[in-house]
Amino acid sequence: MTGDHGDAGDRPPPVEKDRGYWSRVNAPWGLDPAHVRPERVVEIAERVGRLFGDDGWFGLEVTGWENLPPPPVLLVSNHSGGTTIPDVWGLMIAWIRRFGVDRTVHALGHDMVFSLPPIARFFGELGVLRAGRERGRHVLQDLRRDLFVAPGGDRDTWRRTADQFKVHFAGRKGYARLALEAGVPIVPVAHVGAQHSFYVVSDGAMFARAMGLPRAFRAEIFPVHLSVPWGLGVGPMPHVPLPVTLRYHIGAAIQPTGSVEDVDAAVQAAIQTQLDGMKASLAPFRTRVGAGARRIGRVIQSRRR
Repeated sequence: MTGDHGDAGDRPPPVEKDRGYWSRVNAPWGLDPAHVRPERVVEIAERVGRLFGDDGWFGLEVTGWENLPPPPVLLVSNHSGGTTIPDVWGLMIAWIRRFGVDRTVHALGHDMVFSLPPIARFFGELGVLRAGRERGRHVLQDLRRDLFVAPGGDRDTWRRTADQFKVHFAGRKGYARLALEAGVPIVPVAHVGAQHSFYVVSDGAMFARAMGLPRAFRAEIFPVHLSVPWGLGVGPMPHVPLPVTLRYHIGAAIQPTGSVEDVDAAVQAAIQTQLDGMKASLAPFRTRVGAGARRIGRVIQSRRR
């Protein structure tokens, strides 16, 4: 997910206070952008990339590349697909196919991603960083690299399937403040597809609050979902996504001006407008199911060759 591997800037990467259980686990990884390994990025992109494309498990369509300004930019997207996050994987694979490792993009992730040492190292070497405004500002201002965020986080990626075409940032506006402070344009990215890979009945936000999960684990959800292989699943368990086409549209850059609320409203409106347009052009459900079945057939045939 990275490139531009020269000077890491004049200031050291920021270290932030503990924010619950996850932030105290395996502290080194995800704190320093210098942990990224370009050769590792290429290797993983080649391996994981086999899942994406015409003969892969996931179809992959990205439009609007012409709207992307020179770095650094803050890429802001809605989030879909549960804990497996196929939406992020798809966008990052498309990015690497277009830019290789010549244009850096770091992503901010939940502290839970860094809870187990092997997984923490894996994502740290791909350029994923623990979410935090100071860390984001270091990437944008000091390193002059692009940064990807999905402000809705767990609330967005586990939103009900009934709300799959609605932006759900859950009141989180830190990204807008970051863009204003760093003075970089925001590029809105709309995504549809990953939320079709399972069915979310409820995000379980009320239960999570009652159990004190937000304070203890920075988790605002405890969802109920229909997914493979669980059938009826309870909790944010990773699932095996159904074969779907992941579609993205990169919108026109937004120059952050005014208040945090003004910036947040403009970004959400832009993404929502894009989602509305993508929904209107989406094939009927029965057509998508048929396309998914044909994709499974192509994958099986390609593996037999």
